[in-house]
Amino acid sequence: MSKQFASKGDLTEKKTAFTKLSDNAYAFTAEGDPNSGVIIGDNAVMVIDTTATPVMAQQLIRHIREVTDKPIKYVVLSHYHAVRVLGASAYFAEGAEQIIASRDTYDLIVERGEQDKASEIGRFPRLFRNAESIPPGLVWPTMTFKGEMTVDLGNLEVKLLQVGRGHTKGDTIAWLPEQKILFA
Repeated sequence: MSKQFASKGDLTEKKTAFTKLSDNAYAFTAEGDPNSGVIIGDNAVMVIDTTATPVMAQQLIRHIREVTDKPIKYVVLSHYHAVRVLGASAYFAEGAEQIIASRDTYDLIVERGEQDKASEIGRFPRLFRNAESIPPGLVWPTMTFKGEMTVDLGNLEVKLLQVGRGHTKGDTIAWLPEQKILFA
């Protein structure tokens, strides 16, 4: 007899929060669900992790639009798990120019992307309630890096660092050195 994942029975709606961390950074959290980070520079917005579906991403986009009208140009995948990245397509309508990930994250998408997508949609019914909004196929990074990359959002530098294996081999952190804010 096989055990069912606890997440399969987790259908209770979670309370979300959009918390200001500094003049440039916000955290979108949902009681332990996959969270997202938002960084706002003078010229552009960066979103770190996109939520599970484009419909869910719209909730985060509404929060962003309450604090800025700057274009969301960059989406960063901190690692590959479907629950964190399948909402990425929603950001193209907002002007996203790049989906950035470490090369190791890209390789994980190649290696097990479709398998993880199917598995997570089956295991997390609450998070994938709007699975029909996910376009066919996978979300592919348009830009990859190894080790370190700096993105200028307009008078605000964001350092993307792949600091070693933690949760997955592709783990990336986003660091705002001047503000001492880290998204991990």
